[in-house]
Amino acid sequence: MLFDSNQFVIILAGGSGSRMGAAMPKQFIEVAQKPILMHTIARFFSYSASLQLILVLPAAEIPTWRALCKKHRFNVPIALVAGGQTRFQSVKNGLNSIEASEGLVAVHDGVRPFVTPQLIAQGFAAAAQKGAAVTAVALKDSMRIVEDGQNKAVNRAAYRLMQTPQTFRLDWLRHAFEQPEQPFFTDCASVAEHAGYDITLIEGLYENIKITTPEDLLWATAFFQTQFAAKKS
Repeated sequence: MLFDSNQFVIILAGGSGSRMGAAMPKQFIEVAQKPILMHTIARFFSYSASLQLILVLPAAEIPTWRALCKKHRFNVPIALVAGGQTRFQSVKNGLNSIEASEGLVAVHDGVRPFVTPQLIAQGFAAAAQKGAAVTAVALKDSMRIVEDGQNKAVNRAAYRLMQTPQTFRLDWLRHAFEQPEQPFFTDCASVAEHAGYDITLIEGLYENIKITTPEDLLWATAFFQTQFAAKKS
């Protein structure tokens, strides 16, 4: 695989927990006896112990993270980087921490703990061939567009829901993030596309949810229990 020895992942963990209604940032909420963020990091470490992990956190939360690592005896080697005010700035800070000039870099939400090693591998393989590979899933529900107080049905088969990891050639993503930040940059795919790069979609997983709301947390807790029960059987 191209750039096989230079694979990186930037894990973004800048959520405040406001939509969760929690007193602590959502990435630090414990599920299945560990903070959500630790489950996520462990998934990438299980893909490859040589993968170079970069965790982007708000500067004020870094001491909390270190204390949690001590409490849970979590020793996965990972570089810590202070995030910015926006997702765009946080990804850019993560990119700036990488000294290599070439390689492949995945960007992943810290509160998506159900990513699999297989999906991570597919992202790196597709990015090595195509330059930019983004996980996505088809819509299950009907969809309507709402504009100017009116609404109408759209063909859901023409749309996909974006997930992470989103994986790129390192030089492509660096170049893309040299652009000025725009309001419509909601993920790395939108940044890279605006810079002129084609995006390849790969099939994601419906269980690879972003834990954002109390309902997500209930689902995640049940899914962890199902996974642990399956391992014991």
